[in-house]
Amino acid sequence: MNARRLQPRPLLAFLLLGLGTWWARADQEDFELPPIRYSKTAPNDAATRVEKRIKSGELKFAPGDDKTLLLALLKELKVPVESQIMVFSKTSKQRSIISPTRPRVIYFSDDCYVGWVPGGAMELTTFDPVLGATFYLVDPHDELERPKFTRADDCLSCHARSSTGNVPGLLARSVFPDERGEPIFSAGSTFITHETPISERWGGWYVTGQHGTARHRGNAFATQSKEGADLDVEPGANLSKLDAFFDPKPYPLPQSDIVALMVFEHQVGAHNALCEANLQTRLALYRWKGLCEALKEDPQQPLYGSTLSVVNHYAEKVLKQLLFVGEAALPDSGIQGAASFQRAFAASKKADGKGRSLRDFDLKTRLFRHRCSHLLYSRTFDDLPPVLRETILTRLWKVLTDEKPAAPFDHLPLPERRAIREILQATKEGLPGIWKTKGG
Repeated sequence: MNARRLQPRPLLAFLLLGLGTWWARADQEDFELPPIRYSKTAPNDAATRVEKRIKSGELKFAPGDDKTLLLALLKELKVPVESQIMVFSKTSKQRSIISPTRPRVIYFSDDCYVGWVPGGAMELTTFDPVLGATFYLVDPHDELERPKFTRADDCLSCHARSSTGNVPGLLARSVFPDERGEPIFSAGSTFITHETPISERWGGWYVTGQHGTARHRGNAFATQSKEGADLDVEPGANLSKLDAFFDPKPYPLPQSDIVALMVFEHQVGAHNALCEANLQTRLALYRWKGLCEALKEDPQQPLYGSTLSVVNHYAEKVLKQLLFVGEAALPDSGIQGAASFQRAFAASKKADGKGRSLRDFDLKTRLFRHRCSHLLYSRTFDDLPPVLRETILTRLWKVLTDEKPAAPFDHLPLPERRAIREILQATKEGLPGIWKTKGG
């Protein structure tokens, strides 16, 4: 269909459809519009699947304390305890009980994030195929053996803003914390992604691991000044333990691993890009269907116009995250973290015939040896609308096989691109037909 075929009555329908969309958006977030209806739609995610097993009696946790429940939940959600990272700034829902002497811990897998403060509730973020990021509280003081998952949509006041693409998403923030953990916001803050320089990361976080002569903002407390804040970063550098700051015994592990932190931050950026692309594409396809019905056209015809532009735009945005475009360089000496996290992270790797996988670390000049995200295997990626998923994978094929990829994907040398392509061809299901060709 093209513009010359539009007749007066269909054109009126087109204009009314556009006006209706604008009017609905005037007082509602995009994700509250049809077909998403975020707040009114019952999720189908990892948390609800565990809760169904609890309600049916199939799953019952052993008696104990909140730490016992935490470990049981991590096991049930398949989240490795070795992924533990710690944040002491008062920048989350349970800020009243978070402090430098009682940090909040976060654990993560490819499809789930769990936060906990000793004595407080557990916070879960999982992913629904349509809704994207979903948020829950589990209060261990209610019933330890049969915990309830309470949906926490009030989290959206922080987790659905410009920093997350204005859709429900994740946050990793570096602030200037005072000795109580209160951020000095007059000094500014940084939302951390894989592009953030090490020197700007981890304000308000604890960090264990080695990073040579480079310095970060973790393990340190700021004082307010005329310029904003003063922060002495030297004492917090290259720490192997944190017991000078707090008693680690209430926690499953005494670490907040530097490598786990960097994987977490990459995942936050990639998950946010996937969630934004998912929701915006579903909205565009819903409007496309309405337009085709108004114009008495086949909605199964190839996409065109603004709908096609939306799909292409978000496919490109996702691909930039998956291929680590703009990744900040590691310190000259690289980084060294806990072997336990690296083993746990590698446990779910999918390797090709040469033993290579997208979970192989580099840690000398960059985070991963093969700069293509392991989240390509996640349910969040696989649950994308088919047209978006295929567009991303087709565009990825072109980047990996072009002799000289155009910017911003020209940072990957040919041998690395060839290795990524071969790994995915050997391990990734559901690749488009173009991936069956030799290429590269």
